[in-house]
Amino acid sequence: MSKELWKPGNMLYPLPAVMVSCARPDERPNIITVAWAGTVCSSPAMISISVKPERYSYAIIRETGEFVVNLTTEKLARAADYCGVRSGRDVDKFQETRLTAAPAAHVAAPLIEESPVNIECRVRDVIELGSHHMFLSEVLGVDIDSRYLDEKGRLRLNDADLMVYSHGSYYSLGKTLGSFGFSVRKKSREKPRKKSGGSR
Repeated sequence: MSKELWKPGNMLYPLPAVMVSCARPDERPNIITVAWAGTVCSSPAMISISVKPERYSYAIIRETGEFVVNLTTEKLARAADYCGVRSGRDVDKFQETRLTAAPAAHVAAPLIEESPVNIECRVRDVIELGSHHMFLSEVLGVDIDSRYLDEKGRLRLNDADLMVYSHGSYYSLGKTLGSFGFSVRKKSREKPRKKSGGSR
C-alpha cells in the first residue's frame, strides 16, 4: 500500500450535514446548512458549529446568541442542499423548501418541524479561528419526533434515515456494523440441545 502526502486540508469525513435555524426579532427566520458541526462536551451538553463571517446567518447568530441544530434525513436532502447554496438575504428558505418553522421551548429561533431531532442552543463563546468562526454553545433542550420512540420511550434514531456529508456529496447511513462496545462484548453461548431419549 502506498500513500500520497497532501497539503493540510479538511479531510475529516463523514460529517453530519445539519440545518441550523436562526432568527432576529421581527424578521423572517433563516436556515443555514453546515457540516462543520460537532459534539464538544457531554456534561454540560455542548456542541459547536463553525460559520464563515460573510454568511448571512453568521450575524444573526452572533447578535441573538442562539440557534437550533436540526438533524437531516434522506427526505430532507434536497432542502438541506438548497439551504447551503442559497442566501437568506435573497430568499425565504422556509418558504422555498416548504419546511415548517415551529416554536422552540428555550430559544426564540424556530426549529424545523420535519427534522427528527432539534437541538436548541445558546452561544457561550465565539472563537475567531480564521476562515470560520466557531460558535461554542450550550444545549438547552432537545426536541424529539415521537415517531422515533418505541413503546418503552427509547429513541430509535437510526430508523430516521439520517444523512451525512462526505467529500462534496450527501449520503444516507448504511448497514449497522455493530453497537458501541461490540468488539469486546462476550458472545452469548448457546445451550447445547438435549438429545432425544428414544431407545433402540
